[in-house]
Amino acid sequence: MPVTIEVSDFIATVTLNRPEAMNALDPESAAQLHEAWRAISTREDVRVGILTGAGERAFCAGADLKKTMPPAESFAELHFGPMTGIPPMSTLQTPKPMIAALNGFALGGGLELAMLCDIRIAADTATFGLPEVGIGSIPAGGGTQRIVRAIGQSDAMLMLLTGERIDAREALRIGLVSRVVPGAELAAAARSIASRIAANAPLAVVAAKRLAYIGGELPLAAGLELEQQSFGNLRDSGDRIEGRRAFAEKRQPRFQGR
Repeated sequence: MPVTIEVSDFIATVTLNRPEAMNALDPESAAQLHEAWRAISTREDVRVGILTGAGERAFCAGADLKKTMPPAESFAELHFGPMTGIPPMSTLQTPKPMIAALNGFALGGGLELAMLCDIRIAADTATFGLPEVGIGSIPAGGGTQRIVRAIGQSDAMLMLLTGERIDAREALRIGLVSRVVPGAELAAAARSIASRIAANAPLAVVAAKRLAYIGGELPLAAGLELEQQSFGNLRDSGDRIEGRRAFAEKRQPRFQGR
């Protein structure tokens, strides 16, 4: 399978599994990624996800150009007509936290896929780029929109308009990734972060993620009001009560997501 998913200890690990093609995205991969995101969203035994690539060379080298030729339908048919095919990759979303463990090349659609995740950590050998302008296209999987939000306008424009690649150290400097580790330590580092998230109250984690994203598009006063509403929703939850009991009893809380 071009995409695999394994679940243990409330963590789902999704692996792009086409190392012979540098984990490039073909239609089958795209369809299975949507299935993986749905599974993470709906399974009660999953609280956080990790996305990574098989092998040591690439996280994802972007679209498989040999298998993604222009479709027979017009753009208008696809964009405004009935949804019959695979939804765009840019629509992948889950209320649960996602961590991208970037183990090599993250180029084009691969970088766009990484930017769909909430936390990005990279191997020190990882390389990043949005090279689409060099082949007469644009990063249309959300790349032109998410890169500016992730790293700011000037650095984003440099990547978008030149198509040049940057290394892990530069990605860390501009805030594209939050941590760089030796390649041999990447899986363990991602798992460690995921474990810390999974140990927290699931409803509170989902609420915090939702507030961070929605609030970023709102005026501050509206964001603060939304925050208070969410706090009120959580105030009497079983997990919030359990958290306080565990603190008083000096033990680890046993959160149930209720």
